[in-house]
Amino acid sequence: MVSKSRKNEKELSFEEELERLEAIVESLESGEVPLAELVDRYEAGMNFLKSCQEKLASAELRIEKLRGTDSAGTPDAEPFDEA
Repeated sequence: MVSKSRKNEKELSFEEELERLEAIVESLESGEVPLAELVDRYEAGMNFLKSCQEKLASAELRIEKLRGTDSAGTPDAEPFDEA
């Protein structure tokens, strides 16, 4: 489960990452995971959690910048610095 690189995890959608995080939590709560694997799954879960939080923060920024629509009905948004 930890074999995916951080780059590949970033390519997943928010929903896919959340689903994987939920699966990891369920497996950890089962109490049937050996200690070595538990640590690996915990680390993977923390990486998914961080990525989900970053995606939510980015979405919130985009929503905050949304000002309305132009004369053609296209959403008018200000660019924001993701850094």
